Amino acid sequence: MARGRQEINVAVAKLSDLLGDRLTTGEAVRRHHGDDLSHHAAHLPDAVAFAASTEEVAQIVRICAEHHTPIVAFGTGTSLECHIAALHGGVCIDVSRMDEIVKVNAEDMDVVVQPGVTRKKLNDYLRDTGLFFPIDPGADASLGGMAATRASGTNAVRYGTMRENVLSLSVVLADGRIIRTASRARKSSAGYDLTRLFVGSEGTLGVITELTLRLYGIPEAISAAVCPFETLEGAVNTVIQTIQLGVPIARIELLDEVMVEAINRYSKLDLPLQPMLFLEFHGSPAGVAEQAQTVAEVADDNGGGAFEWTDNPEERSRLWQARHDAAYASAAMAPPGSKLWATDVCVPISRLADCILETRRDVESYGVFAPIVGHVGDGNFHLTLAYDPAVPGDLERLYGLNEKIVMRALKMGGTCTGEHGVGMGKREFLVAEHGVALDVMRQIKTALDPDNIMNPGKIFIE
Repeated sequence: MARGRQEINVAVAKLSDLLGDRLTTGEAVRRHHGDDLSHHAAHLPDAVAFAASTEEVAQIVRICAEHHTPIVAFGTGTSLECHIAALHGGVCIDVSRMDEIVKVNAEDMDVVVQPGVTRKKLNDYLRDTGLFFPIDPGADASLGGMAATRASGTNAVRYGTMRENVLSLSVVLADGRIIRTASRARKSSAGYDLTRLFVGSEGTLGVITELTLRLYGIPEAISAAVCPFETLEGAVNTVIQTIQLGVPIARIELLDEVMVEAINRYSKLDLPLQPMLFLEFHGSPAGVAEQAQTVAEVADDNGGGAFEWTDNPEERSRLWQARHDAAYASAAMAPPGSKLWATDVCVPISRLADCILETRRDVESYGVFAPIVGHVGDGNFHLTLAYDPAVPGDLERLYGLNEKIVMRALKMGGTCTGEHGVGMGKREFLVAEHGVALDVMRQIKTALDPDNIMNPGKIFIE
């Protein structure tokens, strides 16, 4: 539907009456809410509404629906595929002030939270309960945003993604109705699985206003390890064989030698400049030692070097902080004047070695700075492509490289994005990945949001 400027202005005026100073049209605030961590250009909303409750979100949505005004939900703004950009203007609903941890059900090992709660805040709150929430995408993202983009991260190989760890949601639909997608029960066969419909919907079907999440017991013992390899292939084969052996590893991260050099410089480490695995083991002290020994033997068979591991919390924290700072490390090492484009794909574990090695050859043929890092235990890896915005066509030429990487993953039975999401950056690949199923997704979108006011322009090419 065409976006009428007059209608949007009327909606903004009504929202100003409703929210007072919690509705702002200042350019600096709008710019913050229209730009994410991606390489895509910013698109500013006409206004930003700071919501305080589910009912208030519903009121905002009803006013926007009445005036056909686009809505974009906002948590912390850490998305990587232009999810929060207001492509058609409209109203950004910022839920960051909805940051209450509503209830911890320790005996049931679940928690009810508002969408603005971040993963670090939740785990800090849970520390004395002996429980934790494992999904760790790196950034201290809001849990509502993590659900909306189906986030995962370094722990997904053992604990799964947001898809497996969201039990229920409260969602405000495009017409202002408030629904609860499920109960707190660990399983149900009652009706359609609406929870998983909204997990990963990227704000295109509704605004998430409350989440019930699965929790886990903090492991008795945790150890981390690093292991360098003679070749990238040896490192990847170690990952594949570790998974095939059924080792219940908690984290297994791959870094190529370019990324190792970058984090050495940025995080002041002295790791060997070789392809590297970062690993973490959870369990009993005996179980952790057994897991580490098994993986060390697999690594040795694949050209692995010294397998060094530690259970010291400070050393583990330093290691994983360096991994989480990989994007900043890449930016610091990239050629002067560069900007970065983060992209990802995911393939079945049996095709991982082929996919990464062929991708590495493509990167070399393009002559581009592009460190490789990945949550390879579940077949997901990332590249950070550097381009010079001052050089005409430098970004555009990387579209061809990104397309090669994505289409290769699809041919190998994979997906165009393992965890970054579609946003507007991966829309063009959905026909190749989903075929007729994409038409079904459009029908669901039309049924729930007939006026296309919920994050328009994302997932589907208009």
